[in-house]
Amino acid sequence: MGIQWYPGHMHKAQKEVREIFNQVDVFIEVLDARIPFSSENPLIAQIRKDKPTIKILNKTDLADPEKTVAWQDYLEREKSVKTLAFNAQQTDKREQIISLIKKMAPEKADSVKTIHALIIGIPNVGKSTLINSITGRTIAKTGNEPAVTKNQQRIKLEEKITLIDTPGMLWPNIENENSGYRLAITGGIKETAFELPDIASYAAEYLLEAYPDALKSRFDLDELPLSDIDFLETIGRKRGCLRSGGMVDLDKISRILIMEYRDNKLGPITLETPQMMETELKEVERIRRQKEEKKKAREAEKAARRSKRKRNR
Repeated sequence: MGIQWYPGHMHKAQKEVREIFNQVDVFIEVLDARIPFSSENPLIAQIRKDKPTIKILNKTDLADPEKTVAWQDYLEREKSVKTLAFNAQQTDKREQIISLIKKMAPEKADSVKTIHALIIGIPNVGKSTLINSITGRTIAKTGNEPAVTKNQQRIKLEEKITLIDTPGMLWPNIENENSGYRLAITGGIKETAFELPDIASYAAEYLLEAYPDALKSRFDLDELPLSDIDFLETIGRKRGCLRSGGMVDLDKISRILIMEYRDNKLGPITLETPQMMETELKEVERIRRQKEEKKKAREAEKAARRSKRKRNR
């Protein structure tokens, strides 16, 4: 797919994480509970390997509670991983997080040594909110624009724990097209990566199938249109998003749908399941193999042409 959005400070962050890897006792990876798979940077998995990892499913107040539980069960199949559901309103999670960090690094928790916990994740996933919750004060800036934190910072806690905060790391190239769309819907990547009606059509197609009642309720519809475009046009007319000549302004209604989703006005909704993830990963692998085969065929063709030129000299 090749969505390219990789500012220089993200490259720097990845390099810095690799450099301090040996100092890190516990990885704390912050994920968006609405898209736990799409908000997981595959480069982080390569960096952390089998080091103890706490996966924080943030923004659970915006996610489908049943699907959050399903994701936690799925993620904890990995031996070195524990999960915790979290959202910005939960100020009582501090002790639970501290306790979990100590549990994941028992050899240091039982000594006088400091536990180094690296907080990592993609932009706009809520790392700063989590840090402020753990420390009980505003240390990290929060914001809705991706990539607020620019430099690595260390925060010492009384419990002999040092938190290391890093800038949001988005991977250079999003191979899975579905993940790209979901990141755009939730605000994980800038909308400029896609056309707005394209993002809204993708969202509408999924919501019509997975959350029809939420759409009926929010947009006061007795029956739902069958296609995503029909749905956008129907709600565009209902909301008065019309151009001259009575045409629906797709840009306007697309923005309304996406913003109402983000503001939780459709109710708590999760955009992916572990089963969807596994299917999509197989498709990505198939496309990858196809590209590799084409590349090899091109290289073999070039080699054959070179060989022929040499023989003809």
